[in-house]
Amino acid sequence: MMLEIAQHPLRLYADPTRVVVRPFNLSWHARDAAPSRSAQLVYRVLALDRRSVRAELAMVYQDFASRHWHMRQIFTKRFGEVSSQLGLDDDAISDEQSELIGAYLCHEYSYASAALMNPSITLHPDQSGLTPDSFRVIMTARAVGEGHISSVAFREGIVSADRNFELMPLPPLATAASLAPGQPVRESGRVTVCRDENSTISGTVLFPVTQAQANGLEDLRITRFHNEAGDREWLGTYTAYSGSVIQSELLRTKDFRSFDLVPMRGAAAGNKGMALFPRMFDGEYLMIGRQDGENLYLLRSRDVTEWQSGVQILTAQYPWEFVQIGNCGPPIELDEGWLLLTHGVGAMRKYSIGAVLLDKHDPSKVLGRTAQPILSAADQDREGYVPNVVYTCGAMRVGDDIFMPYGVADSSIAFAFISIASLLAQIT
Repeated sequence: MMLEIAQHPLRLYADPTRVVVRPFNLSWHARDAAPSRSAQLVYRVLALDRRSVRAELAMVYQDFASRHWHMRQIFTKRFGEVSSQLGLDDDAISDEQSELIGAYLCHEYSYASAALMNPSITLHPDQSGLTPDSFRVIMTARAVGEGHISSVAFREGIVSADRNFELMPLPPLATAASLAPGQPVRESGRVTVCRDENSTISGTVLFPVTQAQANGLEDLRITRFHNEAGDREWLGTYTAYSGSVIQSELLRTKDFRSFDLVPMRGAAAGNKGMALFPRMFDGEYLMIGRQDGENLYLLRSRDVTEWQSGVQILTAQYPWEFVQIGNCGPPIELDEGWLLLTHGVGAMRKYSIGAVLLDKHDPSKVLGRTAQPILSAADQDREGYVPNVVYTCGAMRVGDDIFMPYGVADSSIAFAFISIASLLAQIT
């Protein structure tokens, strides 16, 4: 049986017009200076007379208020962060002064100006009002902006078994999730961020908030997870990149309103590309990882945040994966076993997507794999920010198909429906 793969016409591209307000940090300049550059900036603002403060603040709102929600709240919150760090006397500072100080210590950031790539997809918490063969979904994507900083962007949509797919329109204004109220800024460790209460999931962006994440949240692999008590939550692994060190972390949410970002521990957590199975096995969590940077391993743990060495289950076998192999998202449960999408890197660092079937009861057993890629970079899909790459961080079953969003040359996101029957026929 020939592989049956149907490309959907929708394509998403990097978009420099999508902007959010982010903190503007001066701390990396002249660290030993006393007072700091931030403090000097604050003192300059406080030295302005009332009329000048009002005029400058009015100009800020005239320039930017139509591009962002709740700017006054953002500026006031940013001032509060700086005030606590500098030990300012808030009672002696007017509301207008505090807003202007907050404005000087914020900037507009185009979060997807450089690249949009590496999507994953999962079921939406709300499945009401749909026909039996349709599903509301949430897609995540890695968005890259100035400084090659990666963030997590969300989109909602509806997909159906007749191969229809539609994304909900983006809201006119994007919003960045912020630290939960009362939570201090931390250099490392678990943090909780919340999306704006008036915003939708679509258009929400998660940015780095700790030093370990400073240069990006990369390649979220998200899945709807059921534990043995029957509770449901969404778990996703991603790579936190400090600028010099990588570390796997875990995103946890029950409602896509608040998100726990949790560092993972253990020997395997110091590697990229970990993908969690969507349910437990006899009290254990299972993960697919690449702890040696080249091959795939099955990892087991009773603590979802701690991962030690596992058992190697897959190594490079075919030329299109000779450089390295990795997973392409959480395994998908079928009657025949666990379908694991993989990626392989071949000559000229060309990326391709393949598939593996694991035993349903013992996923350490490999039942078969595709000898040829199911998707490779070709023709117009070769060109982009990083050429010759196709890559996904997660697909899902929809009726008789696997629905797979995937990144193209780290520059756009495409969508495909793959017949499960024809895919299984390729696995030997």
